[in-house]
Amino acid sequence: MMTERERYLATILFAHPDRVPFEPGWGRKSTLEAWRRQGLPSEVNDYHAHVRELLGIEPGSPVEAAEIGVDFRMIPQFEEKVLEHRPAAQGSTGPGSLVVQDWKGNICEISDEFGVEYLRRPIGFVTRSWIKCPVENRQDWEAMKARYAVDAPGRFPADMLQRGAKLKERTYPSGIFISGPFWQLREWLGFENLCMGFLDDPDFVQEMIDFWKEFVARLLERIFQHYVPDYVLISEDMAYKEKPMVGPEMSRRFLLDCWRQWADQCKRAGVPIFEVDSDGHVGALIPVWIEAGFNCNCPQEVAAGNDLPAYRRKYGTKMAYRGGVDKRAMAKGGQVIRTEMARLQGTIAAGGFIPGCDHGIPADVSWPNFVEYCRLLAKATGWL
Repeated sequence: MMTERERYLATILFAHPDRVPFEPGWGRKSTLEAWRRQGLPSEVNDYHAHVRELLGIEPGSPVEAAEIGVDFRMIPQFEEKVLEHRPAAQGSTGPGSLVVQDWKGNICEISDEFGVEYLRRPIGFVTRSWIKCPVENRQDWEAMKARYAVDAPGRFPADMLQRGAKLKERTYPSGIFISGPFWQLREWLGFENLCMGFLDDPDFVQEMIDFWKEFVARLLERIFQHYVPDYVLISEDMAYKEKPMVGPEMSRRFLLDCWRQWADQCKRAGVPIFEVDSDGHVGALIPVWIEAGFNCNCPQEVAAGNDLPAYRRKYGTKMAYRGGVDKRAMAKGGQVIRTEMARLQGTIAAGGFIPGCDHGIPADVSWPNFVEYCRLLAKATGWL
């Protein structure tokens, strides 16, 4: 029987796994709250393990997952704080709002149902209105660069050597997550300012991309001395429902060199999987990503018009995928989710695909429907 690590690598690399990894996806706070009202026992924290038990399939390997612990974020971070509370309009039954500063220096408005901590990690599905981003001019940029000193205190853990040694003995897949150049500049400039900057001030945009490229490369070089991950995942989120936010031509002009440098660096170090994560319709970007050296893509949102079986037919084994199961079908359950899993069965059988929810699992997926989806997923991936 394969270890979880062996199974993961064999699947993504189009080898011959004993089974496809069982990765149904993850809910967020509102989802878990709904599930506990619908039958998930309150004492259960690991609902994946609980589902395995309900389905009668063997548990996942108990893992004390080690991490290399290198921090790619700004140091120091901005203070998280509420700047203003705006009550709901008189006579309104809806919530009010908060104007907050998040840890990245963004000032935005969110519902007062949430707190600033919701913007630090994906606790829930939070809509925000952007008021100000941290880099608006070159003076802001010089200040921002100072927060990305490679040897800033806390950038590398004191026990990095020991962590690396422990990770060499792992039986589970392990990787690192990095913001890509589009993602990172969007965090600094804001989405609209970044997109306009490609046209109005391309030299400034290129300067920031080059800075980020070299910063990440220097951290990767240090990491690879102690630890070779199974995957490096680049977060980009650069597509809307029907089109990418920047097209293939602009991606090649501004982003390709950065992606390719990191891909070459990973390949030299022996990292087998170089993955890109982007929501939205990514069909026009896949060939650019293949040029850049990516060999895996997630989450393949169905509602955005992605047709994963068609991509497989077009690009063959040049690109593997994770995700791809329509969350809307999961919510409807019954014949709808059965049809959805049947749609993907051929791609699962062809390899290079770990099926799971095509984003975070929303609260409209009931607990009974989630369990039924997991049963279908377990059958499709060889666990039942």
